[in-house]
Amino acid sequence: MNFLPIFLNIQQQPCLVVGGGATATRKVDLLLQAHAKVKVVAPTLTDSLSDLVKQGRISHHPAKFTVTDLQDCRLVIAATNDKTVNQQVSSLAHQQGIPVNVVDHPELCSFIMPSIIDRDPVQIAVSTGGASPVLARLLRARLETLIPATYGRLAEFVASFREQVKQRLPFKERRHFWETVLQGPIAEMLLSGHTQEATQALEALLEKKTTTSQQLGEVYLVGAGPGDPDLLTFRALRLMQQADVVLYDRLVAPEVLNLARRDAERIYVGKEPTHHPVPQEEINQLLIRLAKAGKRVLRLKGGDPFMFGRGGEEIETLMEEGIPFQIVPGITAATAASAYAGIPLTHRDYAQACVFVTAHLKDSQMTLNWNLLTQPHQTVVVYMGLRALPSLTQELIQHGMSPDKPAALIQKATTSDQRVLVGTLATLPRLVEEANINMYSIIIIGEVVTLHEKLAWFTPDSGFSG
Repeated sequence: MNFLPIFLNIQQQPCLVVGGGATATRKVDLLLQAHAKVKVVAPTLTDSLSDLVKQGRISHHPAKFTVTDLQDCRLVIAATNDKTVNQQVSSLAHQQGIPVNVVDHPELCSFIMPSIIDRDPVQIAVSTGGASPVLARLLRARLETLIPATYGRLAEFVASFREQVKQRLPFKERRHFWETVLQGPIAEMLLSGHTQEATQALEALLEKKTTTSQQLGEVYLVGAGPGDPDLLTFRALRLMQQADVVLYDRLVAPEVLNLARRDAERIYVGKEPTHHPVPQEEINQLLIRLAKAGKRVLRLKGGDPFMFGRGGEEIETLMEEGIPFQIVPGITAATAASAYAGIPLTHRDYAQACVFVTAHLKDSQMTLNWNLLTQPHQTVVVYMGLRALPSLTQELIQHGMSPDKPAALIQKATTSDQRVLVGTLATLPRLVEEANINMYSIIIIGEVVTLHEKLAWFTPDSGFSG
């Protein structure tokens, strides 16, 4: 270990930055975030630094560096593009025992600046000892995806109860107590914005009371997105990795399901157009039963749970039973498919409105508002319309939509198997039949479809575009 990882308290301490360019500007910003008293020595400054001087937030000595600039300094950063000046700053600071950092020259440093993940008051520093700052930044980016922005709020919440816990619990019990808080529903309440509920639950736990909320588990209603796991939200990924049980649909991609906690129980509750092995009411009751058994239950739905996903019915049942739950939106199939096919749902020159419908057939009939769907200057997006495509196009034409209206079908959007078929209302059913499209599809109807040839950008590893 070439450098000892430490955190310095430099609040209201005099710190010196030598240099007035872009690099120096970034270092000054960091020092100000740590509430340091910053002086900059440089003949000229960037506009940003000049603004800070005018605001009185930093002081400026408009000259070249001399040894007198080090007087009373607690920390020095050399950020010039002059190697000789940087070496001089380093040598003089070392002689006077002042911590010094020379940007991009670890051999001249007594301390180095890490990549920082800031969840104030939680701070995480990542360093490669100066070997590869780029690698440190990449590691920081990876950690950023795993650590919610609200962790600072969680740390402050814990700090507000530390004295009470010390007074009421013996030392040997405190660790288990805090593990229970930080790894259970109390932390989730706080991270999801339910501060009052989290406070009440922690107070009850501290009093060693047993409340209904503590006996219950929790349900996470999470949108799994269109298929590409990279499109999951940070919160979705975090909840997926802590759930005890996963209930997942037919439209959840295997790559997404594999991101759930490895030892979690998996229960398939998918539905197909003519086959519902697990009826919706049974799914609702299963969520209740598992949550009442104290399980953290992940209800994983393809796309967004509130877009033709029956998520509203499920949480309505949970609310009736008093089951705690969270909802995490996902990227719905319409926006994902249109974006990856290069078909904007709205465009100033083509469409100023967008309508979303589902084309379920009931007794071989569709009961849609055809007058609404055939209005000009709009885009129509059809979910679950594959089986009904011939009837759908025929009805739209009969209700006044031109047979030449551009139309597209996108299958398995955002994945390596994405396929895009472009035609018209009159030709799309035949194109789909010839291409043997049979699942996971979105239909887009409107003049915006003509932009596909110009704006298509996603080239899947397999499949075709045409």
